[in-house]
Amino acid sequence: MSLQVLISLSSFGAAEVGRHGQLWCAQMALEAGADSVEVRGEMLRNPEAELPSLAGLASVYSSPEGLWAEGGWLDSAALARGIAAANRLGARRLKMSIGDFRASSHGSLWGLKVQLAETRVELLIENDQTVRAGTLPALQAFFDAADRAGVELGMTFDMGNWHWLGECPLQAAQALGRRVRYVHCKGAQRLPHKWVAVPLADSAAPWRAVLRALPADVPHAIEYPLVGDDLPAVVRAQVDFIRAARA
Repeated sequence: MSLQVLISLSSFGAAEVGRHGQLWCAQMALEAGADSVEVRGEMLRNPEAELPSLAGLASVYSSPEGLWAEGGWLDSAALARGIAAANRLGARRLKMSIGDFRASSHGSLWGLKVQLAETRVELLIENDQTVRAGTLPALQAFFDAADRAGVELGMTFDMGNWHWLGECPLQAAQALGRRVRYVHCKGAQRLPHKWVAVPLADSAAPWRAVLRALPADVPHAIEYPLVGDDLPAVVRAQVDFIRAARA
């Protein structure tokens, strides 16, 4: 079975998505060879109209909300909104970060387990760019607590986000690889005052070693800037690049 390669629609940038909408971007990505797309909740201008129009094109819905709200309480409403959006898309997976999960949050894992038992949508936890939800210690503590509570959760592994927090992506891949169900391919380069996302081929990180430490039989999504005068050609070339990198 060939690798499933997705395009995270944020890869086209806020200006391009704002100009054309996620439906146009999704259709273009699929015509250029992507297997599916990831719809971005933070880029929906009119969810009530856009989600139905995107139905059948996306296999992942990315929620901009965290599972635990500030203060450490489970945000059941945010999870419900994410599940509802995924269902409207016909997407089998929902991607969220853990948010402000802390020691006092452990008791609410039971509520998460109950809520997830009522849906067929698979929740995948992503490492984001915050200390509470994006560092290896934070994620290991969360997954350990979830395991003890009987909540089985897979992970979206974002290859690039670790750099924003001074973490080692290879160490994270080695520690969390068995949990990974979805890979966000993102290269990183350091500018004088910040990190920026770049294509893997331009990355300053050891991306080949990181990929080798991650499962090769899970969907991989491009989540780095896709720009150029001929966008379909750019998408096609990058999809081919990811396939070749995992061959």
